[in-house]
Amino acid sequence: MSAISRATAADALAQRYRAVRAATLALAEPLSAEDCALQSMPDTSPTKWHLAHTSWYFETFALEPALPGYRPFEPAFRVLFNSYYNGVGPQYARPQRGLLTRPSLAEVHAYREHVDRHLLALLEDGKLDAAMREVVLLGTHHEQQHQELILTDVLHLLAQNLLAPVYRESAARSARADAGDARFVAFPGGVREVGHAGAGFAFDNEGPRHRVYLEPFALARRPVTNREFLAFVDAGGYRDPEPWLADGWAAVQRQGWEAPLYWQRRDGAWWTFTLGGLRELALDEPVTHVSFYEADAFARWAGARLPTEMEWEVAAANGAAIAGNFAESGVLHPRPAPPSDPPGLVQLFGDVWEWTRSAYAPYPGYAPPAGALGEYNGKFMSNQIVLRGGSCATPADHIRASYRNFFYPDARWQFSGIRLAKDASS
Repeated sequence: MSAISRATAADALAQRYRAVRAATLALAEPLSAEDCALQSMPDTSPTKWHLAHTSWYFETFALEPALPGYRPFEPAFRVLFNSYYNGVGPQYARPQRGLLTRPSLAEVHAYREHVDRHLLALLEDGKLDAAMREVVLLGTHHEQQHQELILTDVLHLLAQNLLAPVYRESAARSARADAGDARFVAFPGGVREVGHAGAGFAFDNEGPRHRVYLEPFALARRPVTNREFLAFVDAGGYRDPEPWLADGWAAVQRQGWEAPLYWQRRDGAWWTFTLGGLRELALDEPVTHVSFYEADAFARWAGARLPTEMEWEVAAANGAAIAGNFAESGVLHPRPAPPSDPPGLVQLFGDVWEWTRSAYAPYPGYAPPAGALGEYNGKFMSNQIVLRGGSCATPADHIRASYRNFFYPDARWQFSGIRLAKDASS
C-alpha cells in the first residue's frame, strides 16, 4: 500500500472512530449519573461500565502495544473493566458491576478523553500499521455492540422503576398501521454459499465462507406481530406444555412467564414498557423481547417452525436491501411492517433480531485469531442460539446479511422477535 493509500485509510478510520465514540456519548446523554451507575440484573451492565469498557478495549489492545512508554490512565482499570479476556488477566465479577460507585462518571469521561487523545494522535500521525488499524476497526464495531447494549440495558433498568421513567421522549412514537398478511415466500433448495465474502469488515465468526445444502423452504413475509402473539397468550400458550421444549417449559415454570418481557395488564388491556415510557400495546408492531424458547413454542403452536440461520442468510442475500428501522431513526422500538409492494420479504433488517433454530457453532474451517482477541467470539460457541438481522437499537452500518448474533435461549431483554419458516412441502 502506498503512503497516500495508508494516509487515506488512516483518515477514514479516524473519522469512523470519532463518529462511533460520539454516538456512544449521545446515547448516555439523557441519563443521570445515578442511571449510569446501576445494574438491574447480572446479564446487564451499567452504562458507566460500557463507557469505560469500550475505552479499556482501545487502551489495552491498541495503545499499550502501539505506543512505546504508554502509561495507563489508571492501572486498576485493567481489572475493573476487563469483560472476559482471560488472556489479559483477571476480571471484576460481572454480576457486581453495579457496585462500582467509583470511579465516578466524570472520571470515566476523563478516561475516554485520555484514550481518544492518544489514539487519534497515533491515527493522524500514521503510526499504526495495517494489523493495528484492523484492531482499531474491530474496536469501533465492538463499541457499536455496546451501544446496543446500553439501550437494552437501560430499558431493563428503567422498567424496574414504578415511576415508569422515560429515556427519550421521541422514542417509541405511536405507529398505527396495518402490518398486512403474513404469507410465506418460497425459496428453492440446493447448494448455496454462506458466510462473509468480499471487502468490508466482518467478525471472525462470520467465516469462512462455505457451501451448504438446503431443502426447499419458505419464510414468512414479515415478523410475527403483537396481535398474533397475543392470540397465543389468550389461547393459554404459557399454561400448556405441549408446544414447549422441555428446557423452555422449565424456564416458564421457574421464571413465571405469562407474556413477553415488559408486557403489563392494566384495566383489561395490554401495555408495554418502552424507552419512551409505558404505552398501550400496538398490535401490528413486531412482537419483541421474547426468548428463543417463546419463539420456538409460538412457531410450533402456529404450525410452523423457526428458520435455520443458513435459510435466513440465503433469503437475506437474495436481493434484500440492508435498510430498515435502526438506531439512527431515534424510534428505538419496532415499527409495523411496510406494505407488501413489491412482493417479497420485509423487515429482514432492523426492528427486531430474529431467532433462528441454529445453535451458535463454528463454521467449517473456522479458527479464532491468535492471542486474547481470539476470545472475542470463539469461546462462546456453546449453549447459545443464533439471531439474525439487527434491531431498532442496532447501528445501521454495523449490520450485514452474514452477521451472527448469539444469546442464551432464555434471554429476553434484547429486541428479539420471530419470523416463521416452513418446509416447502408443508
